[in-house]
Amino acid sequence: MDQEHRNGGFRTNIGFVLACVGSAVGMGNIWMFPYRVGQYGGAAFLIPYFIFVAIFGLVGLSAEFAIGRRAGTGTLGAYQYCWQSRNKGRVGTVLGWIPLLGSLGIAIGYSVIVGWVIRSFADSLSGELLTADATEHFALLSADFSSVPWHLIAVAAAVLLLMFGATRGIEKVNKILMPVFFILFALIAIRVAFLPNAIEGYQFLFVPRWEFLWKPETWIMAMGQAFFSLSITGSGMIVYGTYLKKDADIPRASVRTAVFDTIAGMLSALVIMPAVFSFGIEPSSGPPLIFITLPNIFRQIPFGNVFAALFFVSVIFAGVTSLINMFEAVSESLQVKFELPRKAAVLLCGVVAFAAGLFIEAEPKLGTWMDWISIYIVPFSALLGAVSIYYILGYKKIKPELDCGRKKPLGRWFGILAKYIYVPLAFIVFVLGIVYGGIG
Repeated sequence: MDQEHRNGGFRTNIGFVLACVGSAVGMGNIWMFPYRVGQYGGAAFLIPYFIFVAIFGLVGLSAEFAIGRRAGTGTLGAYQYCWQSRNKGRVGTVLGWIPLLGSLGIAIGYSVIVGWVIRSFADSLSGELLTADATEHFALLSADFSSVPWHLIAVAAAVLLLMFGATRGIEKVNKILMPVFFILFALIAIRVAFLPNAIEGYQFLFVPRWEFLWKPETWIMAMGQAFFSLSITGSGMIVYGTYLKKDADIPRASVRTAVFDTIAGMLSALVIMPAVFSFGIEPSSGPPLIFITLPNIFRQIPFGNVFAALFFVSVIFAGVTSLINMFEAVSESLQVKFELPRKAAVLLCGVVAFAAGLFIEAEPKLGTWMDWISIYIVPFSALLGAVSIYYILGYKKIKPELDCGRKKPLGRWFGILAKYIYVPLAFIVFVLGIVYGGIG
C-alpha cells in the first residue's frame, strides 16, 4: 500500500488538485449551473448549493481520495479492499464493476458531446458557425453518424494524452488546460459585462428571491447540482487518490477542488446569463444553451467569431480533462485486473468508448443514454462507494488515511458528518434522481 503505483504518482499537491478540478469541471458547470441558479431563486439558490458543496466536497471527495490512496489501486481494487475487511473481497470486486461501468458509460456519451464542441470550435474559426442558422447547425452536427471525425478526435486526444503520459501526463495537461480555461472564461465574462442590458442577467443570477428557500425543489436541485458537479461517481476520484502522495492533506485537497469547481460554475454563470438577457433570449439549459443559444448571441457581438472560438476552446479543455479522468478510471482497473500493459488498456478503453458512441451520436439517443447513466448508474455507484468506505470498511479504518499528511487529526465531527449526514444524503440523491427524472 505504501509503494508507488506502476503508473507513477502526482508530483505536486497543486498538480493533483488541478487534475481533480479538471475532472470535476465539465458540461454541468457550463450548461446547467447558470440556469439552475436563476431558475431557483438567484442568490437564494446559492445558499443551499454552498452548503451541499461543503458537505459533499469535504466528506465525499475525501472518502474517494482516501480509499484510493489506502488501497493503492483504483476502482476494482478499492472495492475489494473495503469488502475484504468483512471477508467478502469477491463481493467487493463484483460490486466495483458497477461504478467502473458507470465511468465508461459517461465517457461514451461525453466523448460524443466533446466531439460536438470540437466541431463547433472549428466552425467558429471558419465562420460557418455564425453564418448558419444555429438550430439547423446543431441538428446537422447531432444527427446519426454526422460527427464521426470530431467524435474520433475527442477520444483520440484523451487516449493519446493518457498513453504517453500516465500520471505525469495527467498532471502536466491539467496544469496547463485548467488555468487557461479559467483565464478564457474570465476574459469572456469581462466582455459580456459591457453588453447592453447585461445587468438584467446579473439580477437574474444574484438578486435573491428568498421565497424559493421555502420550496423543496430548490434544495433538491441544489443538492443534485452540487453532488454531480463535484464528479463523485464512486470511481473517477478513487483512481486519482491512488496516485496521491502520503504527505498530501486529503481533506484540504478536497476543499480546494470544491472551491475551484464552484468558481468555474460561477464564471460560467457570469458568461452566459448576462449575455442571454442582453439579447432578450429565453434562458435554457442543456445542449441547446451551448450549441444554439450562445451562437445566436455571438452572432450579434462585434468580433463574435473570436469570442465564439475562445468559448468553445475553453469548453474543449473542460471536456477533455473530464474525459481523461473517466478513461483513466477504467484503464487503470484493466491494467491491474487483467495485467494489461498501460497503452493497451488505454487504447482498449478508447476503442470501446468510440465504437459504442458511434450509435448514439444523434441527440435524442445520446440524451436517453446519458439520462439512464446519470439517473441510475452514477448515483447508485456514488452511494455504493460511500457505504463501502464509511460502513463496510468503516470510518475508524479509513480515518488514519484521512489524517495522513495532516498536521492535526480530524475531529470526531468528521465521522458523524460522514456516516450520518453524507451517506444518507447520497441515498437521497439516488432516490430523488429517479423520482424527478434527474437532478444533476
